[in-house]
Amino acid sequence: MTRILVVGASGLVGGHVITRALADDHITRVVAPTRRPLNAHTKLDNPLVDFDHLPAEADWWSVDGVICALGTTRAKAGSDEAFRTVDYDYPLAVARLAHRHGAARFALNSSLGADAGSRLLYPRTKGEIENAIKAVGFSSCTIVRPGLIGGDRDEFRLGERVAAGVLGIFGAMLPRRYRISPAEKIADALIDAAVTDAPGIHLIEADRLAGD
Repeated sequence: MTRILVVGASGLVGGHVITRALADDHITRVVAPTRRPLNAHTKLDNPLVDFDHLPAEADWWSVDGVICALGTTRAKAGSDEAFRTVDYDYPLAVARLAHRHGAARFALNSSLGADAGSRLLYPRTKGEIENAIKAVGFSSCTIVRPGLIGGDRDEFRLGERVAAGVLGIFGAMLPRRYRISPAEKIADALIDAAVTDAPGIHLIEADRLAGD
């Protein structure tokens, strides 16, 4: 039986992770630190935290696996620095604390095109956080790289709506890696990685996450 920690639980992918994890009989406890409270559940531990000042010695860090679905956009964050804080600083802080407390597995939701050598902020940051997480020392580390994420967000993102509409029409004609990645399939991949004891570093590319 497995205890998992989920960060980014209030987002699109993280929300699906929480729903699926709470329904999974192999998972006995779900820890989801958030800024605002989630709906209560008997399997859920929902500590309210400030990600800029995480409690380093909290006992809820002691889990078997971690799922990181934290992420934002440059537009929503408001600056390059604020974007990097959410997509790089927070995931790395969580990874280091969970590893220090004994977590063996880490699953990161990254992005298609992640490249630490890119001149563009978004793919460069995604590539850099991938490299940083790999270096923390988890016995099992899985990087999931979805394409455009499909699903209903609480927030409105015009660019994603337009792109989703185009891919919805022409997606079947594109290579699988460029099709929409349903949030549910991403969540399943992350949960499987956090629960399964598969030593080493693993990469799940967008073609394996594409909708049918």
